[in-house]
Amino acid sequence: MDNLKLDRSNKWDQFFVELQSQGRYAFTFEEVCNHFKSSKKTLLQGLYRYKTKKQIAQIRKGFYVIIPPNYSNQGMLPPYLFIDDLMKSLSKPYYVALLSAAALYGAAHQQPMEYFVIAKTPAPRSINNKKLKISFFSKNSWEQDDIVQKTTDVGYLNVSSPELTALDLLAYVDKIGMNRTVTLLQELVQAMKATTLYRTAKRYPNTPVIQRLGYILDKTLSEEKLSNPLLKILNKRNISPVLLIAQKEKQGELDETWKVIKNIEIESDL
Repeated sequence: MDNLKLDRSNKWDQFFVELQSQGRYAFTFEEVCNHFKSSKKTLLQGLYRYKTKKQIAQIRKGFYVIIPPNYSNQGMLPPYLFIDDLMKSLSKPYYVALLSAAALYGAAHQQPMEYFVIAKTPAPRSINNKKLKISFFSKNSWEQDDIVQKTTDVGYLNVSSPELTALDLLAYVDKIGMNRTVTLLQELVQAMKATTLYRTAKRYPNTPVIQRLGYILDKTLSEEKLSNPLLKILNKRNISPVLLIAQKEKQGELDETWKVIKNIEIESDL
């Protein structure tokens, strides 16, 4: 009996080694079924055994990652090493966004604990447990030009360009907080180009976001080189006054250039 168990363990170990030799850490239950040709019950028991030994972790139903020794203390693999595989297994177009994208451009003091991903509507359910927090937001569409492919140890990631990241930060400012957003923008501007920002913002459907970003770049960060292209876009659109942040006080001073009502004081966290 012990020999049989040993034989089974060896087969599992071999399977994990094979995956890693291909530069992969992630696998699906479907792959396991095709590889082992055993009953589902037996295979689930095998996976459970490795989960209790903390050698693999289940990310969501039917999707697993191998935990190499250098990550055994965390008991989890960093999302950038499996997010592309996860989204492919769900057949979902996606990009790494917001704070997680900003961090890849050097605009975060510490790696955010939460991982942010924008996916094609409807977005997958967010993952939130002791070891892993991935927040999924949904969008109907985006332009492929605004997505950058960044290489990782296992392949690549789709990441929003610095310019799309800046616009998205303002679109989801209620989830992130204004002061934190301004702090990120302060560092993200170093990676942004005026011509690219013009092209990206021109096709960004949310006009109030362009107004708010323009206002912050111009009035808070004194980055006229980046705010001017946004003004050009707004001059061709019908714009109404918008609050700097939607859920706060409705009162404030109206900025005539951007038609933004300054209803909060901005303080950068830097």
